[in-house]
Amino acid sequence: MVKCTKKQIRELKNALRWKKVPPVQRERIQMVLLRESGMTQPEIAEAMGVSLSTVNRAHMAYDAGGIKALKPKPIGGRQRQNMTVDEEKELLAKFTKAAGAGELLNVQDLKAAYEKAIGHSTSNSTIYNLLARHGWRKLMPRPFHPKRDIAAQNDFKKKAFHRP
Repeated sequence: MVKCTKKQIRELKNALRWKKVPPVQRERIQMVLLRESGMTQPEIAEAMGVSLSTVNRAHMAYDAGGIKALKPKPIGGRQRQNMTVDEEKELLAKFTKAAGAGELLNVQDLKAAYEKAIGHSTSNSTIYNLLARHGWRKLMPRPFHPKRDIAAQNDFKKKAFHRP
């Protein structure tokens, strides 16, 4: 463990007074200051109510990168993605022509192409989420034929269901 200079200790104490310091970073700063006050890592872990490895990681981070290294890393975005959004667009482009021509999209065909691209099997919900992410929506077929003859239908209803 690297011993801090007086300037670094002063900087750490000033950082504790900042209002916009996240609680995780504040806790890590306190761990480093407790080390400089002479406490051992097991004592710090017990006093802070964290594991020994948490204290060790905070100390190693500070030794390697200073106070900026104690900041929590932002977590966000698609952590468990199989493909990037651009790769998904390329995959869907193959199916866009058929859908634009009025054909129905078979989800099982899309799922097979997706699984081939990522190299392992996946659930149907993954495919439906992919379609929703790219603005595809479920369209139902028309409930009637566009060239229907309403007069012939009404005539059929009158004759077919009429009791003599």
